[in-house]
Amino acid sequence: MALDVELYRRTLYVPQDRAGAPPRRISVIDMAPPGATRTIVFIHGFGGRALQWIYQLSAFGQSVRVIAPDLRGHGQSDDPERPPVSMESLLTDLEFVLDELSVTQSILLVGHSFGGAIATEFALRHPERLSGVVLIAVPERFILQPGLRPLMTLPDSMLGSLPQRIGFGIHARVSTLRRLNDRAMGPWRGAPRFAQLRVPTLVILGHRDRVFAQEHYTAVPKSIPGAQQIVIPVSAHLVQLERAEAVNRAIKRFSNAQAQRAGDPSLSQPAQAATARLIEMPWLQAYDPDVPEQIPIPSLLVQDLLGNAAAELPEATALRFFSQHIHYGELDRLANRFASALLRLGLRSGDRVAIILPNVPQGAITYFGTLRAGGVVVMGSPLSTEEELAGQLRDAGARVVVTLSAYEGMLRRIATSSDVDHLIMTDVREYLPLRERLMLAVGLGTPPSIERPALPAQDANGARPAPRTHALQDLLRRASAAPLAQATRPDDIALIQYTSGTTDAPRGVMLTHRNLMTNVAQVRHWITDAKRGKEVILAVLPLSHSYGLTNCLHLGMAIGATLVLLPSNRTEEILRAIRANHPTIFPGVPTMYLAVASFPHVRRYGISSVRVCVSGSAPLPVEVQEAFEKLTKGRLVEGYGLTEASPSTHANPLRGERRVGSIGIPLPSTEARIVDADSGAPVPLGEVGELVIRGPQVMKGYWQRPQDTAQAITPDGWLRTGDLARQDEDGYFTVVDRKKDLILAGRFNVYPRDVEEVLYEHPKVFEAVVVGEPGEEGPNSLIKAFVVLRRGERATAEELLALCRERLEAYKVPKQIEFRQELPKNLLGKVLRRLLIDVPPANPADAAAQATPATPPTPQEVPTE
Repeated sequence: MALDVELYRRTLYVPQDRAGAPPRRISVIDMAPPGATRTIVFIHGFGGRALQWIYQLSAFGQSVRVIAPDLRGHGQSDDPERPPVSMESLLTDLEFVLDELSVTQSILLVGHSFGGAIATEFALRHPERLSGVVLIAVPERFILQPGLRPLMTLPDSMLGSLPQRIGFGIHARVSTLRRLNDRAMGPWRGAPRFAQLRVPTLVILGHRDRVFAQEHYTAVPKSIPGAQQIVIPVSAHLVQLERAEAVNRAIKRFSNAQAQRAGDPSLSQPAQAATARLIEMPWLQAYDPDVPEQIPIPSLLVQDLLGNAAAELPEATALRFFSQHIHYGELDRLANRFASALLRLGLRSGDRVAIILPNVPQGAITYFGTLRAGGVVVMGSPLSTEEELAGQLRDAGARVVVTLSAYEGMLRRIATSSDVDHLIMTDVREYLPLRERLMLAVGLGTPPSIERPALPAQDANGARPAPRTHALQDLLRRASAAPLAQATRPDDIALIQYTSGTTDAPRGVMLTHRNLMTNVAQVRHWITDAKRGKEVILAVLPLSHSYGLTNCLHLGMAIGATLVLLPSNRTEEILRAIRANHPTIFPGVPTMYLAVASFPHVRRYGISSVRVCVSGSAPLPVEVQEAFEKLTKGRLVEGYGLTEASPSTHANPLRGERRVGSIGIPLPSTEARIVDADSGAPVPLGEVGELVIRGPQVMKGYWQRPQDTAQAITPDGWLRTGDLARQDEDGYFTVVDRKKDLILAGRFNVYPRDVEEVLYEHPKVFEAVVVGEPGEEGPNSLIKAFVVLRRGERATAEELLALCRERLEAYKVPKQIEFRQELPKNLLGKVLRRLLIDVPPANPADAAAQATPATPPTPQEVPTE
């Protein structure tokens, strides 16, 4: 697979001179691999766009920085009437792009057709900035063929998108092309300008190019002092698309020659570097053929994912909520409206906005809107307790909260001891289809229009005033849908995501735009066969968790997919959504796949549409994997991640070798190793130690916890995961257990997972978890198991202990077994071990060794209002 260049499309904003005019947008693809020492800038021609360089961007973008702007009025760049189109304005735009992108390296400038004229003028104005110029299919005069001239007189409304549909390859409005031709292209005379060029120049021609007069092509290399010329056989005007590899070879030879003349050290790196890299990172040999070893780190902002998809696919469905569809263009405008509304409420850059919603369209609207307003998102789960939410809102210092109207009372109580100034209320019904909305309205009534003023500066008791309360739809109706200029930078914080707290109290993880964009690029390039604008993603994972946020919302926007939002994880609702929407990608957790595969008559729901599944959060049993793949004919692989890494770091290959029980191999641009948990020194292959990770997706740190950050991230950038794991000789990693879950039974180390796997072998056991509790030999020396039995089963502790004595060494056998109706879990289904240690069972009788009928826990439901 070629690199997905759309993940590197940025929007730059040119301030306008006229008062009140919106900023003009220039869309530019910017790919900068780490350590790149050279820059190539590609300029498309009349009626073209940056994507006409797709093969060159993908080929060169893994080794040098590549930049390709859309000219004004072309592709996704704006074309206001003022300043008028001219060669001067086009050069000014190019200078603006290079300045905004902080390009300081010497540039190889590559222009196609009229883009070559712009490159020539730039080379005459700034020869000191260039290492060379490549002119592709450039004539000395741009005289349109007689058959095209009548089209230039027609209004835009008559042609619409006809040129693109019939294959003309024209990506600009006729009015733009007319002005460009009349004011810049038509008057340009190349011969005298070419004669003045004093930078190394390569001329590439297609031998069957008939767009312009043949004599105007052949005159170009003769006019340029010292120019090199290459004629590419079996090609015409769009030679960079028709014979991409031949053009790339020519550019590479020319570029390397100029770099060698300049003494570029990157050309003299030893050939042994690639071999050394494979020794250090053996997993690279296990990559699927189209997965890149390294990816350029995206410099765009998270909200640009939506903006780019909306510009390219405005009529495509972005969100499906039951049978309601929201197109990309509409979602883009709604996000702009929410951003404008936040600014009217006084939101400042860097202010925190908490979003506490289930998987409903309002979550995506307010998420991207907050980022466009310069805010930092704090994702909260609607299933959290009041105490948990209060702690997170106070810790984050959130000024605005978006949530369901059913939570208003709770949030108003929390706000009195926090920094919250505004509560924005919404209702699940607001984006439901009419039929479902009417059914709910019968029982719940009409959602109120809310606009409650804040209380006086202090109440009688001196407490903080209550926040002002607003209805989301009221704010959206009153706000402007015009795009806003972005002052945010890639290294600014985009998200504060609180950890799930399976072993410790939750901490706020600071994830930057660069962290999140890197991770979505890594995941996207792992799924090599994902087709832009064609995929349907089942979003049952909560978007309030980093796993759902990256693998559903971010990935969906990145590839222009349709996101099917499910606010509940009930198995039957998942299957109904599959039958209605035919998803192709289904990120999930093992319990979801097990429930789906075990559902009666599951094939009737059309589950075979699912092609790709990546399982996370917990170990994936091989039985679940095989059963699910048999039903779908797709690929279900196990992966790994943690909130501190945005979250994905490892996955099994989707087409290559999968290893049962393994979390797979590191994603592109990710390093991993196993070290001694105490000293941090590397351990031999196959031995258990702590898994550490380094890569651009690793967090900035913990919010307001510098000491915790210093403990989690080493000075040289390695993230200590707290997971005990081992690496085999091929680079596959297997997680053994959490470091903090390790039980010190006398002089022996006991991994809870070893004991749990034996308990799971008992036919009466539905769930089991093992923890260490205080004992005679230390604070974490007593092995205790918590067990949930299968429906209708009865068992005693002695039955289970007998199995453990048979299968385990004596020091691993639990000292206690406690039966539970269910185990405490987070919203993704992970068992919260700390609650088992800290909190006694709700019913002491359940701790006895008698049988306790158990059923799988029922998913909690969020209120409908």
